Amino acid sequence: MLLDSASLYFRAYYGVPDTLRSPDGLPVNAVRGLLDFIARLVTDHSPDHLVACMDADWRPQWRVDLIPTYKTHRLAAAPTAAPGEEEVPDTLRPQVPVIEQVLDAIGIARVGAPGYEADDVIGTLTAQATGPVDVVTGDRDLFQLVDDARAVRVLYPIKGMGTLQSTDDALLREKYGVAGDRYADLAVLRGDPSDGLPGVAGVGEKTATRLLDRFGDLAGIQAAAADPGAQLTPALRRRITEAGPYLAVAPEVVRVARDVPLPVLDPALPAEPLDPMTLEELAARWGLGTSLQRLLDALAAPGRG
Repeated sequence: MLLDSASLYFRAYYGVPDTLRSPDGLPVNAVRGLLDFIARLVTDHSPDHLVACMDADWRPQWRVDLIPTYKTHRLAAAPTAAPGEEEVPDTLRPQVPVIEQVLDAIGIARVGAPGYEADDVIGTLTAQATGPVDVVTGDRDLFQLVDDARAVRVLYPIKGMGTLQSTDDALLREKYGVAGDRYADLAVLRGDPSDGLPGVAGVGEKTATRLLDRFGDLAGIQAAAADPGAQLTPALRRRITEAGPYLAVAPEVVRVARDVPLPVLDPALPAEPLDPMTLEELAARWGLGTSLQRLLDALAAPGRG
């Protein structure tokens, strides 16, 4: 089980009331919400291995070099913000190190890689896996990893964090008209305003699906646009041709890396905390209470895994 950690703690932050506070009054809703969510994942899905994948670089320069608008709208606008800093709510930012410290004290593997996003770490660990993989994320970009043949699925939270959509190739075909191996092509064509990807002008999701169904992949679509005999409207042919420079670089931006250099890690879930003394101090300092206890109970449950 691979967690897209930032995606999940952002969802926890917005889904759990900020009335959950530490003894000295600081919000801990993201921390406690994430702990509760991991406890539920462990209880419901019994993973034997789990890795919290981190954004060591939320907006890698190599992606920005290819598409300068990549995630620009998420850059922090405050005068005191560091260059390239992500816009993060003031009451969430201090909770992120607490999340990291608590996961480390429990003994849950946590990994990021300089110059790469959590998506790339997840892509690499998925490529290395020899057994079934559950990717837990609120980011549709990772639907590209879905692969029924390798038992790779995405658990996608809907309605906050309470309900998970189990996403396989059949569901992707039903909802988007493509399987996981063509989802990145779909994303390139339609674009994604939330990531600053313009897409091909005038090509929405339905048109992108039809193009992929007819011509197979991006290369096939571009070849059709260059072929006067291909069945394309003049307007669509023009738009695809004009989007040539974008289509030359966007696939590298959209597709997750699968060869990120990662440190050796032990992804086995512990039955008991790795550092109980530190964990006890963190629990008292931040008032983690029943949320932490639920996770510890889930990890210690007889027969887990």
